[in-house]
Amino acid sequence: MRSNAKPFDGTKVVQIGIVVGDVEKFAKNYAEFFGVETPKIIISEVEDKAKTRYHGKPTKARVKQAFFHFDDHLSIEILEPVGGPSTWKEFLDNNGEGIHHIAFEMKGMDAGIERMQNRGAPLIQQGQWTGGSGGRYAYFESRPQLAMIIELLENF
Repeated sequence: MRSNAKPFDGTKVVQIGIVVGDVEKFAKNYAEFFGVETPKIIISEVEDKAKTRYHGKPTKARVKQAFFHFDDHLSIEILEPVGGPSTWKEFLDNNGEGIHHIAFEMKGMDAGIERMQNRGAPLIQQGQWTGGSGGRYAYFESRPQLAMIIELLENF
C-alpha cells in the first residue's frame, strides 16, 4: 500500500549533496555535461558565524559549494570540505567522492532533530548560513536504516 504522507509536516526533497575533492573541477564537469553555466563557487561561513558543530563540538570546518538548480525545488550541491573535522571530510576520507546526502526542507528544526533521533538517526553535524534569508541545517547518521545520510534544512 502506497502512502502520500511526508516524512515530516511540510517537507519536500530539495537537494542531493555530492562530496568531492575539487569543487571547481566537478562544477565545470557538471556544467559541461548538463549544458549549463558553471555556477559561482562559494565557501561557508567561519565557525563563529556558522555555529558549526560536529558530533556536538565546535569545529572550524568549512565547505566550498557549487549549486545546480534543476527546477524550482531540486538542486545538486557539490561540496568540497576544507578546514576542520566535518561529516564532509569524514565521508571523503572513508568513502571517496560520491553522494553524501539527500536534503529535506522543513519547518521546525528543533522538532525535526528530535524526530530523527527518536527514529535512531543520531545528529552528526549542524550549523547555519547567513546568505539569502539564512537558515539552519542538520545532518543525521541514517546509513544503517536508509543507506544514506539525511539532511534537514530550515530557511529563516
